[in-house]
Amino acid sequence: MRTQDAMTRDNAAIARTLNEALPYLTRYDDAVVVIKLGGHAMGSDEGMASFARDVVLMRTVGINPVIVHGGGPMINELLARLGVTSEFVRGKRVTDAETVRVVEMVLAGQVNKRIVQAINSAGGRAVGLSGKDADMMVCTQADPELGFVGAPSRVDPSLLHSLFRDEMIPVIAPIGTGEADETFNVNGDTAAGAIAGALKADRLLLLTDVSGVKDATGEVVTQLSAAKVRELTEAGVIAGGMIPKTETALDALAAGVRAVVILDGRVPNAVLLELFTSHGAGSLIRAEADGA
Repeated sequence: MRTQDAMTRDNAAIARTLNEALPYLTRYDDAVVVIKLGGHAMGSDEGMASFARDVVLMRTVGINPVIVHGGGPMINELLARLGVTSEFVRGKRVTDAETVRVVEMVLAGQVNKRIVQAINSAGGRAVGLSGKDADMMVCTQADPELGFVGAPSRVDPSLLHSLFRDEMIPVIAPIGTGEADETFNVNGDTAAGAIAGALKADRLLLLTDVSGVKDATGEVVTQLSAAKVRELTEAGVIAGGMIPKTETALDALAAGVRAVVILDGRVPNAVLLELFTSHGAGSLIRAEADGA
């Protein structure tokens, strides 16, 4: 049985947490926060439910969250079950006409609706979309050798602004349309960055399965400028899978996003910790070192 002293200490800790969060709740009122969902948070029902509760809380306190998701493992699973053999060029899958149909089915169907259902079950009002809806994300071909892999060339955020006014939570599959009505598969981080840029979002949060950008000693760097990111990349410190994420961050900042955070989606309530605490939960990247 808990003692009165223990209860008093717990209540004091809760009060301190709420007191610390208050200025951040005010600071993010009516802000647009784009979240790229992938990795651990999508891998289990428990992780998805926890993420959904966090998103609903964000909407409840006045933030306009936008969820952009991936789904690579689910795509691979269905391709294997259907017996679709993939060709690879430089380690990247060639997305032919048959493959892009499967990609759209998985991302805009199975994965998207699972996220929507989780948010609605947590008390939110989510709506599932893809970049095709209202021509939100128009693409060009990223690389002719890779087939129907798209690079966003134009993003129209007007539909998202309409949803914000109705206090809805958009959940977007990274499927775009081409000028000739082609269907394009878009990298999830790239799509999230392009959408965040079009919205001039206050924050772009890239959920990953790593703790953030690390320096040469292996320590997570909590704050970086765009110039520092380029310096670490040129020195080979930022390497491998972190390069496309930091490139997405730099592109988003150049498009008008206020700040980008690369954070560990395996940490419980990582999004809330990043937004509503002084210490944050990952590596925050700004255009300038002293941005807000």
